[in-house]
Amino acid sequence: MNDSHYCPHTPEEIAEMLSVIGVASVEDLFAPIPAALRAKTFNIPPGMSEFETYGRMQAIAGENGQGITNFIGGGFYDHIIPAVIDHLSGRAEFYTAYTPYQPECSQGTLQALFEYQTAICRLTGLGVSNASLYDGGTACAEAAMMALRVTGRNKILVDGCVSPFSRQVLKTYLFNQDVEIIEIAPLAGMLGRDGLTSLLDDSVAAVLVQNPNFFGTIEDFTALADQVHGAGALLIGSVYPISLGILKSPGEMGIDIAVGDGQSLGNPLSFGGPSFGFIAAKKTFIRNMPGRIVGETVDRNGTRGYVLTLQAREQHIKRHKATSNICSNQGLCALRGLIFLSAIGKEGLADMAGLNRDKSEYAKSQLVKIPGVTVLQAAVTFNEFTLVLPKNADGVVAGLLEKGIAAGVPLGRYYEGLENCLVVTVTEKRTRKEIDLFAKELEVALCN
Repeated sequence: MNDSHYCPHTPEEIAEMLSVIGVASVEDLFAPIPAALRAKTFNIPPGMSEFETYGRMQAIAGENGQGITNFIGGGFYDHIIPAVIDHLSGRAEFYTAYTPYQPECSQGTLQALFEYQTAICRLTGLGVSNASLYDGGTACAEAAMMALRVTGRNKILVDGCVSPFSRQVLKTYLFNQDVEIIEIAPLAGMLGRDGLTSLLDDSVAAVLVQNPNFFGTIEDFTALADQVHGAGALLIGSVYPISLGILKSPGEMGIDIAVGDGQSLGNPLSFGGPSFGFIAAKKTFIRNMPGRIVGETVDRNGTRGYVLTLQAREQHIKRHKATSNICSNQGLCALRGLIFLSAIGKEGLADMAGLNRDKSEYAKSQLVKIPGVTVLQAAVTFNEFTLVLPKNADGVVAGLLEKGIAAGVPLGRYYEGLENCLVVTVTEKRTRKEIDLFAKELEVALCN
């Protein structure tokens, strides 16, 4: 509290302000905060000019490992972002994260969000989408709550191959509700289907799976969807949108609710955010969808227009009927996703997905040549796969980072007994030269 930069006011001015609000000292303002949690000093530096601030921010950004070759995935991916996305999303007509309530002055934003919903429906093969969510993790939780509302049941079965980050968000969302979450242990990077079948009964509201999953494995859940529906439950699928350029869509598999993170659709990594979450579902569930839904209509003159539809703003405060009130919903990031999908088109998305898979397969073929290195999965993968190393993956990753290679995600942090496993991601940005260098440096690291 005594730091010279804490406050620009004189002691007399401070005393006068404290007397006005009836507090004896500045320290009394912080009395509700336990002493152990209080900062000893705020240590706020003197103010800087705009030019000085910009230079300081550039210096800080320069400490973020410039020139590192990225093989990390696990939900956030280093994809190409066409220049048109920054150009269009930065226009004043679009530059907002908020879903507008007043259609008479927001037709441009509403139409963009309507087109976004259309793109997500086409991508997932499902009938309805909302105007985006916060991120992929919260989208999983919102889908689970949808299933609870639709079925009136209180149990969620979760494949242990679903991202550990999404599973943690789901547990946080449902912590204070009378809901049981049961995780199914993975089997060699795939869903333990026998374990799931034994738990599927008339108390289960939904089964949550991911494709490709956190290990990188691709699975076809068509038969599982029939099994889940036979038990009266819903199947929720978390998907990687780029992979849908070549993989079977959630709708084709019979999945009821599809969710995912839209970061890979034209949004930069940016220290992990912001991004957007998408959610799509069969049309019969539209009344239970969270957040905002934009609809197309006509005015009294027959002119086409766009409005928020199917749920009133006040609906969200009626707890017995409420869905989640997602309003500041990363709309700008969702717009970037729409521009991305529109710019590359259906064939472009397929080509991009194909590049991801082909480059990943090349990397896999080179890495398994290293003595002692194997691939965990016996199944097909997309652009991620799990390596089994002859030593602890954490130490290997740390050593390769010093060589300018971000080698992947060590699984021991999230799965007991998999300390030697490493999830490697290869996107269209990685070159043959970079992959070959990775293989060379990994072999050296494992020999040391």
